[in-house]
Amino acid sequence: MSIPLAYLGIILIWSTTPLAIQWSTQGAGFAFVVLLRMLIGVVVATLLVLIWRIRFPFHDRARRAYLVGGLGVFVAMALTYWGARYVHSGLISVLFGLSPLVAGILAAVWLGERALTPSKLIGMVLGTFGLATIFIHGDSLGSEHALAGLAALLVAVVSYSGSLVWLKRIDDDSPPLATTVGTLAVSLPLFALLWLLTDGQLPAMVPPRSGAAIVYLGIFGSVIGFTLYYYVIKHMDASKVSLITLVTPVIALLLGHWLNGEVIGLRLWLGTGLILFGLTVHQWEMLSGLLRPAADGADC
Repeated sequence: MSIPLAYLGIILIWSTTPLAIQWSTQGAGFAFVVLLRMLIGVVVATLLVLIWRIRFPFHDRARRAYLVGGLGVFVAMALTYWGARYVHSGLISVLFGLSPLVAGILAAVWLGERALTPSKLIGMVLGTFGLATIFIHGDSLGSEHALAGLAALLVAVVSYSGSLVWLKRIDDDSPPLATTVGTLAVSLPLFALLWLLTDGQLPAMVPPRSGAAIVYLGIFGSVIGFTLYYYVIKHMDASKVSLITLVTPVIALLLGHWLNGEVIGLRLWLGTGLILFGLTVHQWEMLSGLLRPAADGADC
């Protein structure tokens, strides 16, 4: 599989996922929706493993990867689905854009990566200012629970970033699709328990748009997205993988505005801009290294 194509696929899927999450929860409880999404994902991924005869490792590192990935998916997705009911869809992607900053700190502690250089610290400060700007703006995002939704999403970001770095530390060599099956299988009973504790009721009817969004998230958001994600993190540094979130926030905000009628105020754009600028500064050493070969080639 081509790493650039997998990288692009993740960007496209992650850019559309926030809006799909919001649409999927319209007409059904958030716990039921995320449970159904994961159930679809497990079924589809398992069928692909069987059809393509992909090996499913069960050695120690593989089991640890499944457990860490499953717990990370459960915490991040449960909080994301809960918080998505109260904030604009584009903000989900914006807040997840903070993951490189969080991953950088965790990678410095767990992986010994060089993450606290002056440029990275400046980037973290800028990202914090951007986050503060969005939270100050939270009471005018169209919901009385917007600040609670933003807080839930922020915790989801920390959980997601932690699982990313932990998976990198485990360094499992299982096939990406097998890792997806194992991860979803671990998270599925947890989502079932969440549904039983919070609601436990089947919706009388799922609206067509909500149903289509659930299916899209189950296949693309879970199976294809997670498979590409696990494939990429095995071939790239954790900080480079998280750089994907430098692109997705703007696309997600625009999709929410065009397709969902979400109003993007000046302060929201300012907070988003500060976060993205902070991410650019935080990752500048890597970005300059990526751009330099292209510039050298242009001179030849």
